[in-house]
Amino acid sequence: MATSLKWWGKESHRGTPVVVKMENPKWSMLELEGPSDEDFIIGNDNDNNNNNRDNKGRGKNAKQLTWVLLLKAHKAAGCLASVAPALLGLVAAVKRRVAAGRTDADTDGGGGGGGREKENPTVKSRFYNCIKVFLFVSLMLLFFEVAAYFKGWHFEAPRFWGVKGVFDWAYLMWVFVRVEYLAPPLQFLANVCIVLFIVQSLDRLVLCLGCFWIRFKKIKPVPKGGDVDLESGEKGFFPMVLVQIPMCNEREVYQQSIGAVCNLDWPKSKLLIQVLDDSDDITTQSLIREEVQKWQKEGANIVYRHRVIRTGYKAGNLNSAMNCSYVKDYEFVAIFDADFQPTPDFLKRTIPHFKDNDELGLVQARWSFVNKDENLLTRLQNINLAFHFEVEQQVNGVFINFFGFNGTAGVWRIKALEDAGGWLERTTVEDMDIAVRAHLHGWKFIFLNDVECQCELPESYEAYRKQQHRWHSGPMQLFRLCLPDIIRSKISIWKKFNMIFLFFLLRKLILPFYSFTLFCIILPMTMFVPEAELPALVVCYIPATMSLLNILPAPKSFPFIVPYLLFENTMSVTKFNAMISGLFHLGSAYEWVVTKKSGRSSEGDLVSLIEKGPKHHQRGSSAPDLAEIKEEIQLQEKKVGSKKKHNRIYMKELALAFLLLTASARSLLSAQGIHFYFLLFQGISFLLVGLDLIGEQVD
Repeated sequence: MATSLKWWGKESHRGTPVVVKMENPKWSMLELEGPSDEDFIIGNDNDNNNNNRDNKGRGKNAKQLTWVLLLKAHKAAGCLASVAPALLGLVAAVKRRVAAGRTDADTDGGGGGGGREKENPTVKSRFYNCIKVFLFVSLMLLFFEVAAYFKGWHFEAPRFWGVKGVFDWAYLMWVFVRVEYLAPPLQFLANVCIVLFIVQSLDRLVLCLGCFWIRFKKIKPVPKGGDVDLESGEKGFFPMVLVQIPMCNEREVYQQSIGAVCNLDWPKSKLLIQVLDDSDDITTQSLIREEVQKWQKEGANIVYRHRVIRTGYKAGNLNSAMNCSYVKDYEFVAIFDADFQPTPDFLKRTIPHFKDNDELGLVQARWSFVNKDENLLTRLQNINLAFHFEVEQQVNGVFINFFGFNGTAGVWRIKALEDAGGWLERTTVEDMDIAVRAHLHGWKFIFLNDVECQCELPESYEAYRKQQHRWHSGPMQLFRLCLPDIIRSKISIWKKFNMIFLFFLLRKLILPFYSFTLFCIILPMTMFVPEAELPALVVCYIPATMSLLNILPAPKSFPFIVPYLLFENTMSVTKFNAMISGLFHLGSAYEWVVTKKSGRSSEGDLVSLIEKGPKHHQRGSSAPDLAEIKEEIQLQEKKVGSKKKHNRIYMKELALAFLLLTASARSLLSAQGIHFYFLLFQGISFLLVGLDLIGEQVD
């Protein structure tokens, strides 16, 4: 632009042009005049000149303000215009899903194959019936309070001498009952949950500080013998390693996992791969067996095992494989679930930690996810698991040398497994069970945050809900079984306290208990019993702070902090139900469903396997074979995409959605702003989850 930046100079132009781009193509640009020379002349002119200048300045300011207001109005109109189609699309999606949906009562807990025990319908309906009772009572009280509000009572009972009718008497009795009998126990329960909430928040804060200290000091597990040069023949540490891949009806992912494990960079004579197939589908068995035979022809030392009597789920499968006679020749065992794809150098980065460290029983690697950006559900899961690995596992591994085994992507010393009693079939969390027993026998664990193993996240809410149910019911089963052993063990008092209070009670029991009770039951009830109060600090500020801490390990997920907070409270229903089932050994505590996989694999993984084929022909596949694998995977994805999909309607979540929305309507009468917004958005979150509008639909 030719105009000089010195507007007080002798430039003929009367102002600085401001270019504003509008969203409407008809208004491409607009020029607003800035201050001119005359606006900044300071002198001793007469009053008439001053008045003329003031009037001229006011006119220019008014013109600029008018254009600014027009710009704001245009942007607001654009926002409103985009909101309407979005709402219409949401309503249409809700109609489609309600019309085509199946309730969770219509399903058998299926999906994913594998052995499972159907939940007792009586046990399953108790929790739902309790929520329905709360919803019915809240609706009755809402109408009651609205009628009282329009009578001008404003949450205060009418004076005794002002009672004129049956409704007045009924409201007077209701206020008396809630003040004398309901408010004190409700306030006491709220205070207990607040204390638990604060304790759990402090625990999370301490974990985050520990993670910060690890990063600040750059603490990293290092092998006792230092970094060993595994390429050197003199210093090479190549013990006998057994690799196990347990799977069950996982046709979507078996090729990826077998291909990745067969490409592990380890001497063929020192490595044996067991494919432990528990599939009950004949076609899947044949496909997996053919895949194993193909890799055997390529020179991989791999065997296929299928159990005739499929008892004990994954623990039974692993225990059966460990009973093979040839296992005694091996010193370590690496375990990978069917959707895990270790990098070729996985063993070279984990096995050296066992050298000259006879107390080490487990080396656990971190998970990474090929589909973390697939949909909103996978993004929210990534936040949770990033915190779990980056903070919980890493801090416990560095400072305590104990954490829960994640069931896969880890290497065990076989002697530690045998010393702990081997794989047991008594719970649905066999990985945590073996880790606890090994720790009680004095074995130490190491977590490697810089060694990653790719896997998949559940993409549908149904698969994720089943996974979380198993992950939260199993620890409570295990706690009941292991508590006497922990008390009698010879480990230190501090380690007993850490295992009982922090590992089991605080992080496995208290967290789902207060999350569901405080935010889904007590908070709505305090809207109808205003004499019991929850401070805004507990409702808003502390949860927001904890969510911010949770999201720090995954900074790219910061825009999802609000959905994450709401979704975690929504999932508390499933976690609370699972926790109660496991604690009291109800029917659903023994439910086992293999998590549904989609078979997603990054393009880079397939390319890297193709590139490594000619170099490691004795352990890998040739390029044409892997290209064929890629084609088969794409063909399977097309077949899956052609299947008719449906959604499920979750009645517990829907009932809680209406309960929270009812409570939010009640909070309007008392003008509780933060409580209203929290209940409103939390109710909408439950509604979206209840209608299965998050994640992918189910085949």
